[in-house]
Amino acid sequence: MRTFFNLLRCLSFMSKSLSHFNQAGQSHMVDVAQKAETHRVARAAGVIRMQAATLALVRSGSASKGDVLGVARLAGIQGAKKTSDLIPLCHPMTLTHVSVEFELDDKESTITCTVTTETVGRTGVEMEALTAVSVVLLTLYDMLKAVDRGMVMDGVRLLEKSGGKSGHWDRGQTPVGV
Repeated sequence: MRTFFNLLRCLSFMSKSLSHFNQAGQSHMVDVAQKAETHRVARAAGVIRMQAATLALVRSGSASKGDVLGVARLAGIQGAKKTSDLIPLCHPMTLTHVSVEFELDDKESTITCTVTTETVGRTGVEMEALTAVSVVLLTLYDMLKAVDRGMVMDGVRLLEKSGGKSGHWDRGQTPVGV
């Protein structure tokens, strides 16, 4: 009986706190019809660690599959555009801008990818930025796995978002772990 009441409490919490669950605890797509259209921006980042020789191939442009960063950039843009096809409860989004930037670090033997997504709409673009970063890192892995299967993708995270009712959020101004 105790477990049953805990489950009811959990479902009640989910329906109040997690917008993708209705009063009965069932998943649903959030109704954004009444929300105002605003300019919304999100930035996300992630890292892929690799052997120094692998990073040297990327930097020199001599990887056997060609322009690794160029292909990964296009994959990230495509990933942002296809987010609602991959994440079941995401709304289809009209993106107004997507940028994919890379930082190569020879000392750490890493590539950091930062994606910025923008829209004018009723819901945010955080998932599009996060999906794009993930697709970029997966594309880098795919294009380089022939020389380095030990690569590690790490630290995919939202850095910042702005717009909408909740306003501006910045990881640099948020306590660690949040």
